[in-house]
Amino acid sequence: MTIKIYGDPGSGSLRRVTTAAKIMGIEIEHVMVDLFKGESQTDEFKSRLNPHGLTPVLEDGNVILYEAAAINLYLAAKANSPLVGANAEERFQVLQWMFWSGEQWRVFATALFDERVGKTVMGLPKNEPVIEFAEGKLRAAAKVLDQHLEGRKFIVGETLTLADIDIAGPFSQIDRSKPPLRDYPSLMAWHDNLLQSVPAWAETKVEVDRRIDSFLSSAGVTL
Repeated sequence: MTIKIYGDPGSGSLRRVTTAAKIMGIEIEHVMVDLFKGESQTDEFKSRLNPHGLTPVLEDGNVILYEAAAINLYLAAKANSPLVGANAEERFQVLQWMFWSGEQWRVFATALFDERVGKTVMGLPKNEPVIEFAEGKLRAAAKVLDQHLEGRKFIVGETLTLADIDIAGPFSQIDRSKPPLRDYPSLMAWHDNLLQSVPAWAETKVEVDRRIDSFLSSAGVTL
C-alpha cells in the first residue's frame, strides 16, 4: 500500500517530507490539500487527519501522523535510513537539532511568513512588533547556527541527516518572507551546499517557488 502524504506543494513543511522521501527512495502518493482554498480547515479534514487543520499529514494504512519532523522519522524507520544518523551518538544529535529547530527556529520563520506574506495576500495590516520579535529570535538562532556550521558541510556528522532538512525549512520562503539569514556566511554556505549536493532539495525548491509565485501572480499580489 502506497503511503499517502496530504499537503500543498507551496508548503515548506511538505517540502521537508517530499525531500526526505525522495532521498530515501520511498514511494509516496501526494494528495493535494489546497491551503489557499482552506481545504485543511474543513470538518472532514480536521476530524480524520489533523484536528489542528495543518499539513502535511501521513496516512499509511491505519497510521495517521502529522508534523513533518515526526513523519520524516517514521519514514526513516520504515526505510532503515541513515538520515537519522550514522550511530547512536549521532542519532541523539539529530534529534537534538530537530527539536531545537521546532522550538527555536522554524516557528519564528512561520510567524514572518504569516505577517509578510499571509497578511499581504489577505489585505490585512502587518503586526510590526510581531515581525520585530520574530526577526530577533531568528537572528539569535542564526548566530548559533553560523558558529556551529563554521568548517562544516552538515549539521551532524559528515553526511546529510534529517537535522539538515528540518533546519533548511525557512529557506523555502527566504525571498518572500525575508527572514534575516543572509547576514550569516557559514549558514548561507551550508544551505548553498545543500542546493548543490542534494538534488531532491533543489527539485523541491522549484516546486515550492512555482506554486507560491503562481498563486501570488494570479492574486495580483506583489511582496
